[in-house]
Amino acid sequence: MSGKVLVVGGGGRCHAIVDALSRSPRVSKIYSAPGNGGISAQAEIVPVPVSDVEALLKFAKEEGIDLTIVGPEASLALGIVDAFRKEGLRIFGPTKAAARIESSKEYAKDLMARHNIPTAAYRTFDNFDEALAYVKAGPIPVVIKYDGLAAGKGVVVALTLKEAEDALRDMLLDETFGKGRVVIEEFLDGPEFSFMCLVNGGKVYPLAIARDHKRAYDHDMGPNTGGMGAYSPVPFVTDEIRQTALDTILQPVADAMVEEGVPFTGVLYGGLILHNGTPKVIEFNARFGDPETEVVLPRLASDFYELIDAAVDGRDFTPEWRPESVLGVVIAAEGYPGKYEKGHALRGLENISSPVYHMGTVVREGEVLNAGGRVLMVLGEGKTLAEARKEAYKAVGKVEGNGFFHRSDIGAREA
Repeated sequence: MSGKVLVVGGGGRCHAIVDALSRSPRVSKIYSAPGNGGISAQAEIVPVPVSDVEALLKFAKEEGIDLTIVGPEASLALGIVDAFRKEGLRIFGPTKAAARIESSKEYAKDLMARHNIPTAAYRTFDNFDEALAYVKAGPIPVVIKYDGLAAGKGVVVALTLKEAEDALRDMLLDETFGKGRVVIEEFLDGPEFSFMCLVNGGKVYPLAIARDHKRAYDHDMGPNTGGMGAYSPVPFVTDEIRQTALDTILQPVADAMVEEGVPFTGVLYGGLILHNGTPKVIEFNARFGDPETEVVLPRLASDFYELIDAAVDGRDFTPEWRPESVLGVVIAAEGYPGKYEKGHALRGLENISSPVYHMGTVVREGEVLNAGGRVLMVLGEGKTLAEARKEAYKAVGKVEGNGFFHRSDIGAREA
């Protein structure tokens, strides 16, 4: 049976999802709302914002959409899954209640505490003076997280007391991300990695491990971003470490949510850290990671539609993976993650043979222009990570345009 699929979202992860769906013989037509300049080559663009749940529902019903896949956290937090399910439509993503594992850091930490899932010690505050007193009494570095959605930017690893105070002022007094609370966590040291699993209640389908680079500049300097590059597989994550993470973190969290009456369906993303050789949780997301999805899905040897279809129904399915390494480098607008200009042209993309996933672009009169802070992710593939890295940067070198920057050290420590 061939199906019509709607992909909600318009960033790089959604381009990777659309690209993976386009390789499935079971998919007859792909729609993307609102899509972007690159997605328009592989899917029909539906000009509806991800926040307009009612309009997305209306479109899915009128068009006879067989399956909807949700990319961004904003739609999930608005209850898009609840709305679609109520109308009997098949949709892959967690309910509004289950999506709280991402939309509320406090909920996630409390859940982990109740079920003994390994994570950093923490306290939650809504009062600036109390929060500052707690930080002053404890060790530095310290991690400060806004308890809510902040587009990947609501986390500060404060290396000094001043940085911690500035972050608390920003989140609690200035309310940069809106009125809310903060979670203050102990700082865990070690290499980080991303472990995404497709989940339906207690059924967990693990995807390949990836690693992203959050800081804006080389040598992990500068502010946190949504991610400046990623690669998969991750050499330091052995099969044994992966299995430990699955057995002590991902599966127990899925089981805990069933037990507590908020079963999770969708992508459970574990942002993990290898602390003294043991995986621990830094954060959970309730959707495909960005930019990790862009390096994980190209490695999938199985039919992506069949995998999602099985996960929606709770049928057994073991994804198969290609052994090749994939590494991606993000090209961003100068100034990102702060203020940046839109409308700068990118040229030379036609000279790149490896995949290029559009993150924030529009196409006007045949020209690709940036419409966001993160603009493109350029991939390289190889038998080893070093080969993939070399190919990715060779492709990045072919992109021309003023007003852009990228990191030159993605994957350098391991390649």
